[in-house]
Amino acid sequence: MPAAGTSSPARRATMHQPPCTRAHQAAALLLVAATFFLTRLLDRPLSPPPCAAAAPYNTWPWPHRHRDLRIYVYAEDEVDGLRALLRGRNGDVAAATCLKGQWGTQVKIHQLLLSSRFRTLHKDEADLFFVPTYVKCVRMAGALNDKEINQTYVKVLSQMPYFRRSGGRDHIFVFPSGAGAHLFRSWATFMNRSIILTPEGDRTDKRGISAFNTWKDIIIPGNVDDSMVKPDRLAVKPIPLTKRKYLANFLGRAQGKIGRLQLVKLAKQYPDKLESPELKFSGPDKLGRIDYFKHLRNAKFCLAPRGESSWTLRFYESFFVECVPVILSDEVELPFQNVIDYTEVSIKWPASKIGPQLLEYLESIPDERVEEMIGRGREIRCLWVYAPDTKPCSAMSAIMWELERKMRRFHQSAETFWLHNRSIMNRDLVEFHQWRTPVPLP
Repeated sequence: MPAAGTSSPARRATMHQPPCTRAHQAAALLLVAATFFLTRLLDRPLSPPPCAAAAPYNTWPWPHRHRDLRIYVYAEDEVDGLRALLRGRNGDVAAATCLKGQWGTQVKIHQLLLSSRFRTLHKDEADLFFVPTYVKCVRMAGALNDKEINQTYVKVLSQMPYFRRSGGRDHIFVFPSGAGAHLFRSWATFMNRSIILTPEGDRTDKRGISAFNTWKDIIIPGNVDDSMVKPDRLAVKPIPLTKRKYLANFLGRAQGKIGRLQLVKLAKQYPDKLESPELKFSGPDKLGRIDYFKHLRNAKFCLAPRGESSWTLRFYESFFVECVPVILSDEVELPFQNVIDYTEVSIKWPASKIGPQLLEYLESIPDERVEEMIGRGREIRCLWVYAPDTKPCSAMSAIMWELERKMRRFHQSAETFWLHNRSIMNRDLVEFHQWRTPVPLP
């Protein structure tokens, strides 16, 4: 025990501690509260906000932007056979010809990537590789047939060591039509790991299998006529809701498809509510683009049924004449679902329920709600416009954001191997930069 008149070290320490006042207690409580709220703030997820709560897309920043993304664009004279996939067997199909029509995305994406801030001229720096082809246009022009397209694709891929290195996982291809990647008949053998940009998410009706894979591919918007996407120079301007003649319209060919035939029949039963004229796309009575959009704008709802494929350009066109699109295609895939809530800007109705019940439902929707959906559609329609990726809201900005999420730091396949010194080899232990073309394909 300590001697009398002395105290233990613990007692002396206690005696010299300052008194705990109410001010100290209040400060301690404030510290605890601040720590709690700061912890909650840092724990919040950084996922994109829902479309309803987001700012307008012309000012809304894309989340998780990776500034170091680099894309290499193959030149048409760089790979034997690539020019034929762009210009045809005789090299006489002009890019300007392929720029027109609903398949013009194949040209627009190529041209925009050539001037993109994400482009690199060095393969070794690239995260992704873009292979430009205009095969839909070339095929339509008769400049390549299906057999030639298939053989030329195989030839081109065999000239690409970087494609072999990753098994094609870091290579990007555009297939802009309803046929999707099926334009290349052997896609399932040679291109089943590559990133495909396409508006088409389903072709099981004719092909038995869909080339679209939601985990690796990207749905892109169709190519809306340039005269309708420039806000200051619209060829056809929307008209007020109260001045529109029809409740709904369907402007397209029946093509022998059940849903479309049902709409044509329904229009004959209810001609004052549903417009579905017999459209001529050739000859002296051909419907011009301006007249087409004038018809399209004259209804509150634009019906978009399945045709030869699940997607239809009419869905995208409806946003620029400001009618609410009604999707009548059960298997359709829509672009940029990570950032767009489609319940705010469109309606999807079962194709099996096309009939008077559909018109009754559309009539029951208050004009106030229709105006709300049209207003929100104005905000997102910039995502359908193929403009430079420097614009915050454009199809290219959204595509680049989707591509960034597919970046890989490492590239490998079943045919690549590596050693202790980090060198990449093939099955014969030949170093990557010494691979000779043609490289073997699966």
